[in-house]
Amino acid sequence: MERTTVIHKTPANLRPAPHWSDFEGARRNFSWDLARDALQGLPGGGINIGFEAVDRHAGGALRDRVALRFVARNATPLELSYAELARQTNRFANVLRSLGVGQGDHLFVLAGRIPELYVAVLGALKNGTVVTPMFSAFGPEPIATRIKLGAGQVLVTTDLIYQRKVKQMRSQMPSLRHVLLVAEDGGFTFEPDTLDLATLMHEATDEFTTVSTQADDPALLHFTSGTTGTPKGAVHVHGAVVTHHATGHYALDLHPDDRYWCTADPGWVTGTSYGIIAPLLHGVTSLIDREEFDAERWYTLLEQERITVWYTAPTAIRMLMKAGADLARQHHFPALRFVASVGEPLNPEAVWWGQEALGLPIHDNWWQTETGGIMIANTPAFDIKPGSMGRPLPGVDAFIVEHLEAQDEAPRVRVIDTPDVEGELALKAGWPSMFRGYLNNEARYRKCFAGPDNAWYLTGDLARRDADGYFWFVGRADDVIKSAGHLIGPFEVESALMEHPAVAEAGVIGKPEPVVGEVVKAFISLKDGYQASESLRMDISAHARRRLGAAVAPKEIAFLPSLPRTRSGKIMRRLLKARELGLPEGDTSTLEGGA
Repeated sequence: MERTTVIHKTPANLRPAPHWSDFEGARRNFSWDLARDALQGLPGGGINIGFEAVDRHAGGALRDRVALRFVARNATPLELSYAELARQTNRFANVLRSLGVGQGDHLFVLAGRIPELYVAVLGALKNGTVVTPMFSAFGPEPIATRIKLGAGQVLVTTDLIYQRKVKQMRSQMPSLRHVLLVAEDGGFTFEPDTLDLATLMHEATDEFTTVSTQADDPALLHFTSGTTGTPKGAVHVHGAVVTHHATGHYALDLHPDDRYWCTADPGWVTGTSYGIIAPLLHGVTSLIDREEFDAERWYTLLEQERITVWYTAPTAIRMLMKAGADLARQHHFPALRFVASVGEPLNPEAVWWGQEALGLPIHDNWWQTETGGIMIANTPAFDIKPGSMGRPLPGVDAFIVEHLEAQDEAPRVRVIDTPDVEGELALKAGWPSMFRGYLNNEARYRKCFAGPDNAWYLTGDLARRDADGYFWFVGRADDVIKSAGHLIGPFEVESALMEHPAVAEAGVIGKPEPVVGEVVKAFISLKDGYQASESLRMDISAHARRRLGAAVAPKEIAFLPSLPRTRSGKIMRRLLKARELGLPEGDTSTLEGGA
């Protein structure tokens, strides 16, 4: 297939018709007040994520539609309708009430993708309890650190995870009053000072009136790892549900009859916002696979489960690419109509691979834990520029800014109007899912904003905007490499390296060098069928010089079996750099495979 700089959309590509096809018109006529009107709201003017996601449908025409379909190897699929999900979440809310846990208290969930996790998250939200999902692969220290920082009073986990990771740390979590255990893979193993969740659920009634939470009441606490020190806790509110619903409409193009699959772990913000909340808001059926990544299994699920909208991560796409396009061609996906990706920027090669292997390009989008929802996206009706983040969604105003010399501690910035000039990506504050603080760290939160009345949220990402309004990721501000007067974005170098047929993944860092400041060093993992050798290193190096020029191409290339990345899919460049230079590794609690 001939590759161009733009993938043009035609009506034949679009089934059903996307929710929006007039970019400027939709943005001009959009308001967050109107977006909120699309939801039901609580009596008296309140709003609650759990109610909007479940009860709004359970009492109407969608009561019998499958909300969540759980699949696992060697197990019969389990389905929960919207009506049954309402009953189960009501029971869980009543369990919390019976334990004296109420509005504003903090509940943590630590489990794989099991039904009890989803019931606990939604039931706690209906109770006004603040929820923090955690990665089930966390080790004991990250678990204890987060529960202690978040003053967690309740933990929902499995008996096996409790035995292996929590029990020995219990004394380090003084706020933890209740541990509710789920039997994992068979009979329940009793543990002292814990409660059997199944028994509590059986004893609870399924009648519950959702707590009258308001838009600014805390709902979710998501931890995001820092370069050093302890993780930061980003606080999100019930009003964020307006963004979750609007972005499910505009960015993911969810339609009522969709069968949707988000592969993100619920312990990551994507797995909560778009693996639990957004699809339920739109009344669609979500597939939830309990198993870890397996290329053959994933293709089979896409085919047999008739998935129509698939939201996944760049890491998963690169792993599918590594498995080869021939495997994809052994399957057929006539139902699949839209594929999107998030976690880190998607290399152009991966966008094109989707077109060639799946028959659909991959649509990249951009957001952060702090934004709470998708902000910039490639959406179904519009042309894709492979490698671009896309364009801002309705209700989102994005700009490229440069920092001015500050007269005090508050950052000062100026908007860069000229296209293709690199600067920091900033968003005009005010969208509903914007985080409302870092837990117990007001000073760090204030540094995220600039301008009069803190009107600008500073993302910490460097980017550029082209003449057509598409945004292009350059790198995190602390990732950009400064070499002999050049500012080199690692993503650009990684994307060029991935065009080489042998390269599966690439991570690029700046390595200190006394003459030029930093030189570019690349870490590469190879596709199946390729072996590391000096001749291959030279071939990849020559390819990079042809694509990027000698000033930007890597001066050093190292082969690794795999690159360190978070379970959310981000290559941990800072970890590559720390290991290369013998520096402290900082917070590694979100590293894939545990700390």
